[in-house]
Amino acid sequence: MNKEENPVYSRDVLEFTTVAVQYCAYLENSEGRERAEFVDTMSKLLPLLYLKATILPNYETFNDEFPPECVTEENYDIIRNNVAYIMAELDDYLDVFVEDMKYSDSPILMTISENLADIYQELKNFAYTYKMGVEEDMMSAIMICKQNFITDWGQKLANVLRAIHEVKYNADNE
Repeated sequence: MNKEENPVYSRDVLEFTTVAVQYCAYLENSEGRERAEFVDTMSKLLPLLYLKATILPNYETFNDEFPPECVTEENYDIIRNNVAYIMAELDDYLDVFVEDMKYSDSPILMTISENLADIYQELKNFAYTYKMGVEEDMMSAIMICKQNFITDWGQKLANVLRAIHEVKYNADNE
């Protein structure tokens, strides 16, 4: 199958991949950024990422093996800690759309830094597989990323976007 016919090179997949790589690169280079700039950029990247993820195609996987993962616990912690430092006292937010809420009468405390790091981990592993260029693995990565978007990181993205919006537009945070 040539590249024009291969679904891993479709426009929707390549656009999603581009935004995912931009998101990861921004977080990897976030150390020392001002909160206002960081929040402004996230308020633009997150909706675009959500949109591009929703239009990823649904494929039936034909590779039983999971693609390799590249994000280590250390990588994850660096991203989470950098974001936590940038967000400082505004990192925490209350959320009602989490699994633990089923067992609680009050909102659950979440952090912007952990949610952004969770999304980073998913997208960095996806981008790493894409960079390797093995088409079967690329197809599996699309499938896994889309499924995980539906079941996990898509909701995290929506939740953290609400918190980012609050930080950006709440006059008390100026």
